[in-house]
Amino acid sequence: MGLFSFLTQEIAIDLGTANTIIIHNDKIVVDEPSIVAIDLKSEKMVAIGEKARQMQGKTHANLKTIRPLRDGVIADFNAAEQMIRGMIKMINPKPRMFSPALKMVVCIPSGSTEVEIRAVRDSSEHAGGREVYMIYEPLAAAIGIGLDVEAPEGNMVVDIGGGTTEIAVISLGGIVTNKSIRIAGDDLTADIMEYMRHQHNIKIGERTAEEIKIHVGSALSQLPEPPQDYVVQGPNQMTALPIEVPVSYQEIAHCLEKSISKIETAVLSALEQTPPELYADIVSKGIWLAGGGALLKGLDKRLTDKIGIPFHIAEDPLRAVVRGTGIALKNVDKFSFLIR
Repeated sequence: MGLFSFLTQEIAIDLGTANTIIIHNDKIVVDEPSIVAIDLKSEKMVAIGEKARQMQGKTHANLKTIRPLRDGVIADFNAAEQMIRGMIKMINPKPRMFSPALKMVVCIPSGSTEVEIRAVRDSSEHAGGREVYMIYEPLAAAIGIGLDVEAPEGNMVVDIGGGTTEIAVISLGGIVTNKSIRIAGDDLTADIMEYMRHQHNIKIGERTAEEIKIHVGSALSQLPEPPQDYVVQGPNQMTALPIEVPVSYQEIAHCLEKSISKIETAVLSALEQTPPELYADIVSKGIWLAGGGALLKGLDKRLTDKIGIPFHIAEDPLRAVVRGTGIALKNVDKFSFLIR
């Protein structure tokens, strides 16, 4: 650390479709939903993160909640910049005489195009980033899980986030084969909303569908320890009268079937392109699941049975990516796979 190290603040950001997490000084200092609420008249940001999430679906004409990221990439440039800036402010809310220069490592989906990478870089620089590095999400997840990514052996990671599912085989500090599909947590939530409308004639919002997914979301229709039914309240679509519907995990397993099959197919297709030497490593070590989707009940068992390779859930899968990004931040000079 040089003499002026106190003038630079180093942060690692997992800029996710669903949640944004920031690490500073090895500690998670911000963990908030990636949502901002904007006043349409003044175009000023009213709330950010959890406060904005509570407003979701409950706003009036002059207020709008925006999720700046869709499918893992920035969809609303202005809102993304305001969100990053607001979340960095949360780290040290006290006003300072000067704001320190920021050195940041941000993670991006492995299927990002040049334009999408540019958007993340520009947003980060506008939010105060002096030195901005980027790392691909599956690499960050592997580092966060504790795998040795620079060793000459194959590690496979499946990171199911909010907007994208990232599947990658990593060896010698690089991605050998990867598959990034835009089917992930948000699609499962949308499936549940659609299913409730069709099957039970009940209209529910995104937040309620998310709650259903957390409580009774399942990838298997037979679980050894089944969760209790989750009761949903809402308006009947035909009559607009209130109804209560208990939802069982079997129903949700049935309604998520299509999306989960697509994730399975993508995993198989990534394995197909894997060189045989690395394939052998993966079969003996197993495949790691990270991201919020790894918490779906029975998913590891279903994938293990279907593919015939053991699947392990990372400890604290929601934060594996940001932990890896934090480690990359400490070793910026050592890791050659960071994008400058």
